[in-house]
This record gives sequence, structure tokens and C-alpha cells, in this order.
Amino acid sequence: MLDIRGWATYIVEWAAKDPYGFLSTVILALTPLFLASALLSWKLAKMIEARDREQKKKQKRQENISKVKRVKKD
Repeated sequence: MLDIRGWATYIVEWAAKDPYGFLSTVILALTPLFLASALLSWKLAKMIEARDREQKKKQKRQENISKVKRVKKD
């Protein structure tokens, strides 16, 4: 079974004895996650912008259709 206390004690001792090595290892391990997060955020922003453009386009089309229908009724 996993010894969580022993593992946590080892990590704390490592961080206390070699803080720069510990921080550089943590940053090195987290860098791919930061990059993935940035990429996914960028893709999400692009998808939201595209959806907004499409909604504006549809709304404009509906407004034009309603204008034409009003003109034909008159």
C-alpha cells in the first residue's frame, strides 16, 4: 500500500534541503500543463468568437428577411 506520510515527508525534506532544485523540478513538470492550458484557452476563445460571428450573421439575416416581408405587406 502507498505510504502517503512517508512520501510527503520525503517531499518536504527535499524542498527544505534543495529549494531551487525542488522548484525547478516542479516548474519543469508543470510546464506542459501550462502550455496545454494556454492552447486550449486559445482554441476556446476562437470557437466562441466564431459562434458569436455566426449568431450575428443569422440575426442580421433574420432582420433583413423581416424588413423584406414588411415592405411586401405594404
